Amino acid sequence: MTLSSLIRLIALAALWGGSFLFMRIAVPHLGAVPTAVGRGLFSTLGLGAALFILGYRPRLGRYLWPLLALGVINSGIPFLMYSLAAQVLPSGYSAIFNATTPLVATVVGALVFAEGITRARIAAVLLGICGVAVLAQAGPLEITTAVLGGMAACFVATVCYAFSSFLTLRLAGANAPVDMRAAVFISQLGALLVLLPALLVHLFLHPQAMTELQAAPLLAWGNVALLGLLSTALAYVLYFRLITDEGPQKALTVTFIVPVFAVLWGWLLLGEPLSLAHAAGGGLIALSLWLVLRPTAPEK
Repeated sequence: MTLSSLIRLIALAALWGGSFLFMRIAVPHLGAVPTAVGRGLFSTLGLGAALFILGYRPRLGRYLWPLLALGVINSGIPFLMYSLAAQVLPSGYSAIFNATTPLVATVVGALVFAEGITRARIAAVLLGICGVAVLAQAGPLEITTAVLGGMAACFVATVCYAFSSFLTLRLAGANAPVDMRAAVFISQLGALLVLLPALLVHLFLHPQAMTELQAAPLLAWGNVALLGLLSTALAYVLYFRLITDEGPQKALTVTFIVPVFAVLWGWLLLGEPLSLAHAAGGGLIALSLWLVLRPTAPEK
């Protein structure tokens, strides 16, 4: 991995690590569905405004619908799933599930996209997951129907991310016919289009939700704005560029580093304690990243 890609990887991890903090603050006040919709809205508006200021006008032709569909898989469904999980799961558990994305992508790539799979890569991914588990150290959690539902929501999100990483490479990769800037914006628009009906259903089933939204503190709305503009719009620009430059497998290793930043932001902004487990988990994550990212000769 080049130095510029490594810098993007670290910056992306910092932004996505902050997303757990933003969701944890916003969801209790706004609810899962409005938080997911707000994230998609601020992301789409932010990217659209940036492209307009830069004078970029995408010409997509027949690629419009594939990119909108990509946004549903890459953003819309995962946004909603992680917001739902935030209602019942500690952020550490969501981080653990998020870190399984490279492993899921390894399996998906081998079974669906005919990607090569090596023993070293599988071992590195498993080592990284162990590091995240040590780092999160969320403690015992009583298994209830709601908790199982939250875990299932996280798993659905990881499967979506795994599929979308390969689809992104085909639609917006280095040799793909669509410009990366258009791919990022249209995909976020697709996410918003699928989330808006979910919001209407939510408001219909919960008539009191509008009153709760109006009474929500400014802090909650501010966190949704940061979630959309920083942890989504800016983050996906970095993520799509990483996929283009380094491929899906290496780009998805960012999920190993995300929990490190989630812990760091919690310590800096919420006063959450640090422990030796954080150092041990961080060491395992660093080792797994080295195993995945180092240049290796093909296995015979």
